[in-house]
Amino acid sequence: MFEKFKELLIDEFQVEEEKITLDAELSGDLAINSIELAELLFQCEEKFDIEIPEDQANKFVTVGDVVEFLNTLK
Repeated sequence: MFEKFKELLIDEFQVEEEKITLDAELSGDLAINSIELAELLFQCEEKFDIEIPEDQANKFVTVGDVVEFLNTLK
């Protein structure tokens, strides 16, 4: 799941591959703002055919947080 999420960050948000680690902070390390985060989560819902509850989305700080959540759904 990490690799698929990493591809999404690279392809859709032009994040440099070497910056993407499980510990990388979405807003700090990857410079994803709140609007881009909403778009990123929408892209995840589309790509992985899932639904991310809004209260869960507020808990995503690192790449690892998102990957861990995605792993619980698949």
